[in-house]
Amino acid sequence: MNTLSDALKKYLELRRKLGAQLRGVDSGLRNFVAFAEHEGVSHITTDLALRWAQEPARAQPVTWASRLRMVRCFAVWLSATDGRTEVPPVGLLPYRYRRQPPYIYSDAEIAALLRAAARLASPQGLKGRTYSTIFGLLSVTGMRVSEALALDHEDVDLEQGILRIRRTKFGKSRLVPLHESTRQVLAAYARARDRVVRRPTTAAFFLSERGTRVSGCATRYNFAKVSRAVGLRSPVPGRRHGHGPRLHDLRHRFAARTLVDWYREGVDVERELPKLATYLGHVHVNDTYWYIEAVPELLELATRRLENAREVKP
Repeated sequence: MNTLSDALKKYLELRRKLGAQLRGVDSGLRNFVAFAEHEGVSHITTDLALRWAQEPARAQPVTWASRLRMVRCFAVWLSATDGRTEVPPVGLLPYRYRRQPPYIYSDAEIAALLRAAARLASPQGLKGRTYSTIFGLLSVTGMRVSEALALDHEDVDLEQGILRIRRTKFGKSRLVPLHESTRQVLAAYARARDRVVRRPTTAAFFLSERGTRVSGCATRYNFAKVSRAVGLRSPVPGRRHGHGPRLHDLRHRFAARTLVDWYREGVDVERELPKLATYLGHVHVNDTYWYIEAVPELLELATRRLENAREVKP
């Protein structure tokens, strides 16, 4: 009789042939199968799926629902050949998605993070320079971390000061112009990188000392590490670097600070907002409007602007 492990291999192989990317699904389901084997269960049951889905007790409901959903899809497929399989009903772990409020870093906090990142130790000293440059780039451009790490040499025009973003979240390419100071920092990093890594194994702009592309996992880990070092993350049992502001909040900071500056300067924000949405790579301008409701200072400025407009209206 085929085991759950054998069935999972066939399931994942089929989905890949159909074009599915399976980001996180393959590792998640392997974890589920290992959980079932540890429990001594040879087939999927609703109880087993629920217990596994809620195993990370501190996780958000959306995480539990996502874990149960991936098991349910596997169970639907497996039930066609294994009559013992129970398919968990839809809605067992309902949730209402709530976007996490952004943390807006202060200038002093950004400076502290970059100093701490620059002190990250490595045999040839490139690690600190790499991560301080990445974190700095994210804070002044609002790029997604995945976009920064996907940059290749050909995407970084250090003469014109322009980044070409090709591998985006929604497949939309765009150009990101850089301030002269940012261009100079990237140029200095490139020179330091080339002195350390003579034969890279990839065309990536940001490299590890082994000559490989810097990974998202390593970037988030090191960001958590320096955040803890500067006091932005408080200790939490079971979490080595605590819990606190996220790397993605650097993107939120850029968007929020841009909007705040526009309001304070008297810029017509309604007119300029689509430009910011394009610069950030948002699919819809509503994704950019969200900041006005999510950031108290922005909401206050927007309300004040509306009230002033009503007062001057004839």
